[in-house]
Amino acid sequence: PPGVLESSMPLTWTGSCNLLVVTVATKETDGFRRFMRSARHFNYTIKVLGRGEPWKGGDYMTEPGGGQKVRLLKAGLQEMEEDKVVLFIDSYDVVFASGPKELLKKFQQTRHKVVFSAETLIWPDRHLEDKHPHFREGKRFLGSGGFIGYVPNLKEMVADWTGEDSDSDQLFFTKIYINPEKRKSINITLDNRCRMFHNLHGSLDEVVLKFEDGQVRARNVLYDTLPVVIHGNGPTKLQINYLSNYIPTVWTFETGCSVCLEDLRPLSGLKESEYPLVVIGIFIQQPTPFVSVFFETLLKLEYPKNRLKLFIYNQEQHHEVAVSSFLKDHGKEYQDVKVIGPEENMDRVASRNLGLDMCRQDKDCEYFFSMDIEVVLKNKDTLKILIEQNEPIIAPMITREGRLWTNFWGALSADGYYARSEDYVDIVQGRRVGVWNVPYLTKVYLVKASLLHEELSNNDLFSSGTLDLDMAFCHNARNKGVFMYVTNMHTFGRMLSTENYQMSHLHNDLWQIFENPKDWEERYIHENYTKIMRDKLIETPCPDVYWFPLFSDIGCDHIVQEMENFGQWSGGRNTDTRIQGGYENVPTIDIHMTQINYEKEWQKLLLDYIAPITETMYPGYYTKAQFDLAFVVRYKPDEQPFLRPHHDASTFTINIALNQKVLDYQGGGCRFIRYNCSVEAPRKGWALMHPGRLTHYHEGLRTTAGTRYIAVSFVDP
Repeated sequence: PPGVLESSMPLTWTGSCNLLVVTVATKETDGFRRFMRSARHFNYTIKVLGRGEPWKGGDYMTEPGGGQKVRLLKAGLQEMEEDKVVLFIDSYDVVFASGPKELLKKFQQTRHKVVFSAETLIWPDRHLEDKHPHFREGKRFLGSGGFIGYVPNLKEMVADWTGEDSDSDQLFFTKIYINPEKRKSINITLDNRCRMFHNLHGSLDEVVLKFEDGQVRARNVLYDTLPVVIHGNGPTKLQINYLSNYIPTVWTFETGCSVCLEDLRPLSGLKESEYPLVVIGIFIQQPTPFVSVFFETLLKLEYPKNRLKLFIYNQEQHHEVAVSSFLKDHGKEYQDVKVIGPEENMDRVASRNLGLDMCRQDKDCEYFFSMDIEVVLKNKDTLKILIEQNEPIIAPMITREGRLWTNFWGALSADGYYARSEDYVDIVQGRRVGVWNVPYLTKVYLVKASLLHEELSNNDLFSSGTLDLDMAFCHNARNKGVFMYVTNMHTFGRMLSTENYQMSHLHNDLWQIFENPKDWEERYIHENYTKIMRDKLIETPCPDVYWFPLFSDIGCDHIVQEMENFGQWSGGRNTDTRIQGGYENVPTIDIHMTQINYEKEWQKLLLDYIAPITETMYPGYYTKAQFDLAFVVRYKPDEQPFLRPHHDASTFTINIALNQKVLDYQGGGCRFIRYNCSVEAPRKGWALMHPGRLTHYHEGLRTTAGTRYIAVSFVDP
């Protein structure tokens, strides 16, 4: 088969040409798998040296090394046929942008027997600069991460190697190249205009992606060349990761993502007991709105609960009720639950490490799914989708309503903070859809447990002197060569804003209409509100009186409970210091929205949800939803059972039933006297809208049992 690994099975395919690609890979990293995928795509024949050997050649962040590669190449060349052309390249940070035919053609055009990749920067010994030959155009310095040549010439070149594995291969080859006799005898030159090789270090600004005919190339704009081998040498690992989201055909405009459905781990067809065991880490680190909604969403995740264990870290006393209520009702449905509460005073770093450790110590745990409490996962299949994608670390892309903010970064700045990648906006806005290798993830992501035993076995992955938690975690993953991905192949959900979250009320979420309008709407607005116009849900129980669904049951309950918790009901007397003039002609027992500091939120409710209906039902009238009076009225048989006939001080009035007839009270309703027409069975959460003055003289009918609550607004007084 094409692209076969010689180290793991006999080479049964010799390719369409005389080229053998040789690389050193002591272990199979994410970078190596990427290299192999691009090699297979172009039918290269690959020979891997050093499989299973410990690596002693250093890395790009330490002193020069790489001698081990020369030793392995020297031994490997002894078994190779003399007429072969060998391409010797690194693999962990390399991708092919084109095939062997183009590479060989360009090699032959050089009319040399060995061609090295070229670099802008000299390394590791700057004192040798003057000894490098000059070119009329192009790069002067040798790069040892890629070279191509005939077997006899390569044998001659490495014949004198007697160095240690930790010695510098770059220095060894450089000294051969700058020696005029050896350079001539072996017949070496450099690919100085990047026709075959492009080393990214020192020349990032020379490279742009070129999309053409269903293929993606890296174009060198300085020399107007299309290199075949792209090498993220030195500190350019993130840039090769970015380019390899596209090169060679990973994502194109014609096909979209061509590899997103490869190497999947399908879960369909498995019995529940065969699903991978997942530890879900839930982290509550600051006061956050809609915590109870988070747990309701968690319950709806499409995944067998007996294959889930929960690790819950709650730093907020304020949220203890929501956590304990969820566990009391549903804790036993999960295989295991561990809770770290505020009383334990555990810091954030320790809690993250402990969560990962719960999975690491459990031999059955296959994944750790980390979720911050402010994540709103709307897609019930999120966990299944991420597992099936079968990546080392993967996040579902979540956004913040109306902003370009997401839970990933497309690039990093030089100091390791946020930088916007060229494709970031296209990915966020869904113009490019796929699974993207990125340098940073936060808020919600899935980690394979196998990593926790190998590359990420360190017990402290989250602490760093200068970086925050997730930056430290991602930094550690990157340094171990672990790839992190974000997928936007589905819509997954969004992120709550935790700014301006007040905790001084009973139901603080009611105040979130400005900060988190979408979540506020889903929680508090009636599920049929958006269908009002389409499905003609507006009823007309009396002339010019319109009746439509507005609040959800929870919305009604929270408003009533908030008012009862506040508790300062008026006495129902004519004298009322809360209103202008201090006198109320037709008093009720009520609490004004201003008393609980809810007037701004109430006006936004009227503007967003009432004004559009007003303008439809009363054509030609446009409201700014101004009001002096908006209040909740309480009717009780032994307190104030009814309200005498009256006009409202409004252009139009909104009257919302906040509880349920029969269940909560008997009697009640509203009678419009001029039309002798009554609405006697108000539906909970439904609003009555009617003109206030002149035509709609009305009365509140007697409540005969229980307690009835309504929310009334006199709009445009």
